[in-house]
Amino acid sequence: MPRYIKIPMRKITNEELHRPSVEAFATMQKMPVVVVLDNVRSMQNVGAFFRTGDAFAIERIVLCGITATPPARDIHKTALGAELTVPWHYTETTLEAVEQLKQEGYTLLAIEQVEGAAMLDAFRADPACHYALIFGNEVAGVDQAVVDRCDGAIEIPQVGTKHSINVSVSGGVVLWNFFCQIGPKM
Repeated sequence: MPRYIKIPMRKITNEELHRPSVEAFATMQKMPVVVVLDNVRSMQNVGAFFRTGDAFAIERIVLCGITATPPARDIHKTALGAELTVPWHYTETTLEAVEQLKQEGYTLLAIEQVEGAAMLDAFRADPACHYALIFGNEVAGVDQAVVDRCDGAIEIPQVGTKHSINVSVSGGVVLWNFFCQIGPKM
């Protein structure tokens, strides 16, 4: 069994974390990533995306179809106010959202298990690109018509029996990977 040397550890206070103010966050450099939520039905999942989007300084979130929008108590409960710091907008259909993002020059990537998907651990983000990452419904995933409009897809490698990860957890895994590669430097 490995031996560890115990070192003193003290929890860092909120003041010591030097978090930016809401105003400073609004003007700071953002990671060139937009998150698109394709008919995500759980408000807690939506709130988790706002909180993760704030943590990794994404550009914005696009909420589509049946995806709930702020203000909503259950979104706020999970987002803890990040729905006020991460810009967002709503479109009636995900196809409308991805068409607009394609016109704006974003590379569209479905986060989905599809033929030809790049495995996340092998994917290398181009710091010169702007990405739109499309996350799907908790049961049906990213709609096939949306997948068809994407430039590619990313799959999270898994070895368990379910081959399924909660959509907001997938968001954390994928956004962390992008943050490590192309996120703003602190």
